[in-house]
Amino acid sequence: MTDADLRARYRKIVFFFARVVANFVWWEIVLRRLGLGAWSNRTRAKRGRRTAVRFRRLAVSMGGLMIKVGQFLSARLDVLPREITQELSGLQDEVPPEHFEDLRRVADAELPHPLEEQFAWVSETPLAAASLGQVHRARLHPHDAAEYGFTDVVVKVQRPNIREIVETDLAALRRVGGWMQRYRPIRERADAPALVEEFAATTLQEIDYLAEASNAETFAANFSHNPQVSVPSVVWDLTGRRVLTLEDVSAIKLGDNDAITAAGVDRAEVAKVLADTYLQQILTDGFFHADPHPGNLFVTPCSEAGPGEPKWILTFIDFGMIGRVPENLRSGLRELLIGVGLRDSSRMLAGLKDLDVLLPTADLAKIEEAAEKVFERFAGLRMDELQQIPEEEMVRFALQFRELLFELPFQIPEDLLLLGRSIGILSGICTGLDPEFDVWATITPYATQLLKDERESTPQTIVNEVMTLGKVALGLPRRADTVLRLAERGELRVATPVLSAQMRQLQRSAIRIKSAIIFAALLVAGAVLSTPEPVVGWVLMGLSVIPLVASFFGGRRGTIT
Repeated sequence: MTDADLRARYRKIVFFFARVVANFVWWEIVLRRLGLGAWSNRTRAKRGRRTAVRFRRLAVSMGGLMIKVGQFLSARLDVLPREITQELSGLQDEVPPEHFEDLRRVADAELPHPLEEQFAWVSETPLAAASLGQVHRARLHPHDAAEYGFTDVVVKVQRPNIREIVETDLAALRRVGGWMQRYRPIRERADAPALVEEFAATTLQEIDYLAEASNAETFAANFSHNPQVSVPSVVWDLTGRRVLTLEDVSAIKLGDNDAITAAGVDRAEVAKVLADTYLQQILTDGFFHADPHPGNLFVTPCSEAGPGEPKWILTFIDFGMIGRVPENLRSGLRELLIGVGLRDSSRMLAGLKDLDVLLPTADLAKIEEAAEKVFERFAGLRMDELQQIPEEEMVRFALQFRELLFELPFQIPEDLLLLGRSIGILSGICTGLDPEFDVWATITPYATQLLKDERESTPQTIVNEVMTLGKVALGLPRRADTVLRLAERGELRVATPVLSAQMRQLQRSAIRIKSAIIFAALLVAGAVLSTPEPVVGWVLMGLSVIPLVASFFGGRRGTIT
């Protein structure tokens, strides 16, 4: 691929997203300020679907990182409308395969000997075609099979020029991330450039197959005590940065529900085991498989299982996308899980604060009240029961906390990007396996065990609490003195984030209404005078542009004093 091809690719990606941004500004900002918000709302679903169709075509035609972006967006059921996620959900299955001869050249350059000499047999028909690489079945020579204990393998080979393509796509996404950061509602809740860099680090790791092989062995070691979870063995002698050879563990894909049932495997049990493995990965190991889509998970029935042995095995493959949870985040996640599992809104709020997902202006009392109402009404309900809740009841619940929903006092730390994506995909898989999947039945025992472990370490916990309280107590006199001095000078203020926001909104609305009235008056006057007095008429119509601009931007920096 030439430099000219890469530059053209960059321009094509940037132009696509520039069009999306311009479309968003027109429909969601300009038309709303002109009083046409209802029209924007009516057409939003259709416009979102049309944008998703255009992106899907772009991703399929270009491949590379665009497929990964589409897969990521398709999993964000929490922030994107269903019409967009549904349109992008089948993107992985549309990746066009690479010509085998092109892959052969990559493998021959990476391995010590030509591909045909390294293996007894290699299939030229791809087993799977992914965005960054392609998988083919193969068979080891007898001496290698004797050493590793198996004969059938899969060989994963990177697509040609993939590193150059990924770096070009990342450069384009960095430009788009810079644009997004200029929009205040996004800037307040997420650091878009940092999220792009997190995405970049993960993707660059994915195209290092030596790192992927090491990840697989780390994961296998973490679950070595669990006979129901397995990972394919790595053939290190036939593995390099661009070629990865693994034991062939192909079985029933997790998305093939009919085949799982036909094999006599309880799908509800599979969903529970899968959820339990992720609780261990996230909260205990701090090392989790970050791409748990059904194509990367297999169920293998064990027809000859003896007493006490598992009747089926859950197999994880493809460890290119791995997430790590540092101890400070794990502590916040444990606190959050205990709060959710035990319906304790105060502990849940503490977990959210530890995770740094709340904006500084967040109304903590309102969030805790909303959490209590959620626990009171929805705790213990299965997924199918949640789906049957009448829409009218959900609307009433939303209206009760409309101020909180209007403010949306949450932000997205980049450390939680992969974790949020994985949990979103995992939730969909578990519900697909078992429509009656009870997330509470999975979380509550784990939360109870965490609380038990916490109580067993009570002496250290008490010491930590005493030290924390001591620091607060030492600072109280100085803080009290500061408050009293501010009160004496008449400078003491009480923060009321929601009320202040509403007052600012009213002030901005008043300024825009006044500007809109002046704009309309000048425009009408200019139109009336344009026939008898053309010069005066055109001047008045020209001057009407000033209040029009003011109606768009007026009051944005105004403050209530």
